Amino acid sequence: MMKLSHGRGLGRIVTRAVAVVATAAMIMGAAACGSSSSQTVTLDFFQFKAEAATWFTAKAREFEKLHPNIKINVNNSSDATTDLRTRLVKHRVPDVLTENGDISFGQLAETGVFHDFTDDPIVSKLNPGMVSIAKNLVQTKDASKKRLYAIPYAGNASGYIINVDVWKKAGEDPNNPPKTWSEFIALLQRFKDKGITPLEASEAEGWTLQAPLSSLNSTLVPEEKYTDLAAGKTTLNELWEPVAGKLVTLYKNYTQKNPSITYQQATQNLAAGKAAILPLGTYAIPNVRLVNKNANLRFAQMPATDNVSEQKLTAGDDVMLTIGANTKHYKEARMFVDFLMEQKNVKDYSKQQSAFSPYKDTYVGDPALNGVLDFYKAGKLTDFCDHYIPASVNIAGFEQTLITTGNVKQFTNAMQTEYAKVQARNFRD
Repeated sequence: MMKLSHGRGLGRIVTRAVAVVATAAMIMGAAACGSSSSQTVTLDFFQFKAEAATWFTAKAREFEKLHPNIKINVNNSSDATTDLRTRLVKHRVPDVLTENGDISFGQLAETGVFHDFTDDPIVSKLNPGMVSIAKNLVQTKDASKKRLYAIPYAGNASGYIINVDVWKKAGEDPNNPPKTWSEFIALLQRFKDKGITPLEASEAEGWTLQAPLSSLNSTLVPEEKYTDLAAGKTTLNELWEPVAGKLVTLYKNYTQKNPSITYQQATQNLAAGKAAILPLGTYAIPNVRLVNKNANLRFAQMPATDNVSEQKLTAGDDVMLTIGANTKHYKEARMFVDFLMEQKNVKDYSKQQSAFSPYKDTYVGDPALNGVLDFYKAGKLTDFCDHYIPASVNIAGFEQTLITTGNVKQFTNAMQTEYAKVQARNFRD
């Protein structure tokens, strides 16, 4: 299901307490995953992304043919959080892993269960914005400990998907989307005045509301503010009041008559030309193309202020690649990682998943993404804001209430109260 790609792919948070126990056990000498004989090494490869299961399995088999003495035991997990928690409890960190770049990864990385790539030569070849996102996810108040515990493999972005044909029929230029908030609202009003649905909402699935939340917050709230939030130096009342007001403006004024539809229906409606814009991320493009393979699409950044120069793109390390810190087979694990990081494989994955490649010379897997490529090349990227909020905080539910009531204060108060409760149960120093 494509929604998981936008940033909460590992689901519920693996607590630090469990991770610390696992780490301590490994330090005491517990055996890492993977078994070997005198001739064959078997690597345990933990793969979280359901949409890419077939692709990664095929690559593992291809690697085995190139290296007959290395076998890859592929675990395409349907419940990555539970499975990984079980492995940690049993002191069985996989040799190689794919991870979603979210708060769950950041909490595990902080405990030291993953290999540290910070000083690895490959870093100099990677997109600095994607590297920065990966480091910032590490859940520590000590900036010096925000290190690179996984290599970015594929990026996604949040903004909005344009139906090019609808824009052109309305006399709008899809190749020159608005660059400021005022221009964006004016555009939506022009669509509305012409009887065209400006924004195709899917409020029946609350998670879809988190996309514009993150799209706007990339510009409105600097990432370092979430470190201040965790330290109690600021609150979600202060950080999220501006974005809450803008969300109310969008969803109260510019959606279709019946916004309480599903994500699937919304993608179908955009594909059918029933709306000008779908306010979701790049992960939704393949779903639109499933409905209409010839859909004429473009992807754009959602501007949040009237200052063009300060606009940033919400982007996530949708897939990150790492190695267990205490693997007994680092040489073979690194060979597999290097194989996956080969340009031809990275580009093929990006094409299959409509993603951004992780190298400085960013490759986009779908021409529709060219509209935001300049943000990637300039490194003007910030992570999804919900990656800094524990998964146990029901952002989607609170947002649904916000959109229904239009009550900004109620939303920010509820969010801060729930966030504070979770933090009070957090044992991190």
